[in-house]
Amino acid sequence: MRGRLAASAVACCLALAGCSLVPESSSPPSEPVRAPATSAATPTPSAAAPTPSRPPSLAPSPSPAPSLATIGRPADDGARIVKVETLNPRTRDLTVESPAVGSVMVRLLLPSTFADEPATRFPVLYLLHGGGGEYTDWTSKTDVEALTKPTRLLVVMPAALSSRLNGWFKSIKDGGRGFTKENPPGWEAFHVTELPQLIERNWQGSDARAIAGLSLGGYAAIVYAARHPGTFKIAASFSGALGISQRIGQLVQTKDSRVLARVAEAVAQAKLLGGYDTVALAPDLKGTALYISYGNGVPGPLDPPTTTTDDPFEEWCGGGGELFKDALKQDGIPATVHAYGRGTHLWPYWERELGLSLPMILKALDAASTAP
Repeated sequence: MRGRLAASAVACCLALAGCSLVPESSSPPSEPVRAPATSAATPTPSAAAPTPSRPPSLAPSPSPAPSLATIGRPADDGARIVKVETLNPRTRDLTVESPAVGSVMVRLLLPSTFADEPATRFPVLYLLHGGGGEYTDWTSKTDVEALTKPTRLLVVMPAALSSRLNGWFKSIKDGGRGFTKENPPGWEAFHVTELPQLIERNWQGSDARAIAGLSLGGYAAIVYAARHPGTFKIAASFSGALGISQRIGQLVQTKDSRVLARVAEAVAQAKLLGGYDTVALAPDLKGTALYISYGNGVPGPLDPPTTTTDDPFEEWCGGGGELFKDALKQDGIPATVHAYGRGTHLWPYWERELGLSLPMILKALDAASTAP
């Protein structure tokens, strides 16, 4: 039985799955949420995780603001959409008031045929950014819009608050029983339960779900899929921190930052945290399609020509990817692994990997591309 030192990283990693300070939107809502089609086949969210009361010390109040009207149907715990901003025919920015995490932004990329199919439920790709990132990253730094245009995917890109990690220790300070499936951190409750309910009740999302992410978002994609079997048909990790528990010492030595200091603090709390080690969780991924990719940190074909030094962080992620790959093999869990060798921890590689994994995602969701 592999040790679960891994909960080590939960204190930072799931929050870092998105880790961004969430900006406030000032534009008025330009489009009400369309009511979902009513039919006997209307799915209901299958991911039912209790939502803890977990306001980080610097986070906005987790209580929905009573002055803001609810748009559409709320989630079971009262999470609700309070603002919708139309950026272009396919892109919407949602402001969500969440009992789990407070006010949070979510960007949607609608299927190209969304306006013409009000009775259709579309497969959903939940796409997570990385440490220090923003919910806008995938649309501003990659061609995700063009990549998904010929598909029937509804792409959901939520934010997370990386700088407000104190809340991760709330259950420790309030009794020390740690994080379990019955007592998940707030971001897990938001990403896995509240958000899918809002998407499926208000934006024609189906229960055919995929989840993918880069770096610490890749870590979260794998952890969420493992901790909530059946919720996601496929999980993809691009340069994910998949060996964070086993390689924490090397990480702290390699990257000196305040974030990693907090990772070290999480390690100190490992005995009180549980269930977030990707290696230990490998058996729970049985039945979930997996795409795992990583480089070795040596400058590669997508790096700027002026890059002359190796990237120790991508090397560290690649080493963790190898550990995770071995764990999957030992447990008899099939996975598509793209260990592409030369490459650093940069967006051009993650954009490429999203494109390479997309056919597998579409197949898992039974969502063949439409005609361009």
